[in-house]
Amino acid sequence: MPPPKTKGKRCAGGKVGLYLGEINDTQKAAWTKTIDAIDERQHRQVALFPEDRDIPEGVDLGVQVKLNELQLRRPRQWGACWLACELWDQLELGEFWGQRLEASRKGTEWLHVLQTLSCYRLIDPGSEWRLHRYWFEHSAMADLLGEDFRIAQKDTLYRCHDQLLEHKEAIFKHLKARWETLFDARCEVLLYDLTSTYFESDPPFAGKRQFGHSRDKRSDCVQMIIALVVTPEGFPLGYEVMAGNTADNTTLRGFLKKIEKQHGKAERVWVMDRGIPTEEVLAEMRKAQTPVYYLVGTPRGRLSRYEKELTELP
Repeated sequence: MPPPKTKGKRCAGGKVGLYLGEINDTQKAAWTKTIDAIDERQHRQVALFPEDRDIPEGVDLGVQVKLNELQLRRPRQWGACWLACELWDQLELGEFWGQRLEASRKGTEWLHVLQTLSCYRLIDPGSEWRLHRYWFEHSAMADLLGEDFRIAQKDTLYRCHDQLLEHKEAIFKHLKARWETLFDARCEVLLYDLTSTYFESDPPFAGKRQFGHSRDKRSDCVQMIIALVVTPEGFPLGYEVMAGNTADNTTLRGFLKKIEKQHGKAERVWVMDRGIPTEEVLAEMRKAQTPVYYLVGTPRGRLSRYEKELTELP
């Protein structure tokens, strides 16, 4: 156990592999007694001195070190990984996914694989291939999780994603509850928008990869549409991946039903671009049993109708 208010490197199992700090004689005696009570093995503190200094009298165990020959080997990012794991715990993701991701017959801890993927996305987002080839070896995830490089095999990372989709609605409900508890988050105002991502691939095209209106100016490539609902604080409440030829103004009705089903009926305000809703859907929102309010840009063709009224306002 490390002395309080000091920095230390905590390894798997709760033991400290490296303690950085100073303690006085009284603290040393107290902590040594505590350690001996927990662990029956003998512990001795080593004092380090440069080779050009003699070991002072009274030092129980001293070692002289050649400072010019000290080397730093396999440095790893520690603080960011530790903080990401703390956030994982605060969101109670271990409890949530622990009930849904069981270890494989070969002993793969899918929960640790997912935690590694999540921390990677938060700290230094990139591809699974980069995580496999570079990031994992330069991070402290193995130390923090008590795992080795097997959880960062590229095929293992990809297979982990396959197990998540069926729990999409459940994880959004769980996160919404945690955000409300931790941050007093409110979900009365929702921002809804769409974007696209394209693929530089050869035919044949199947499934959701279709030609459509390209926001990336790549009409020569197939694409998919991604729709997202977030709170003003940036907390996502739902998303969908749709075919690349999906028109924006055909998506809102489905998302209204999705959010209502997932999070219940409430007086919400939807904020959208003017190209997303149709007049028919807006009328349905106004006439709903639980009114659904909205803030949406006026189509350019109608601005002249409101110009005189608006210019007279203060």
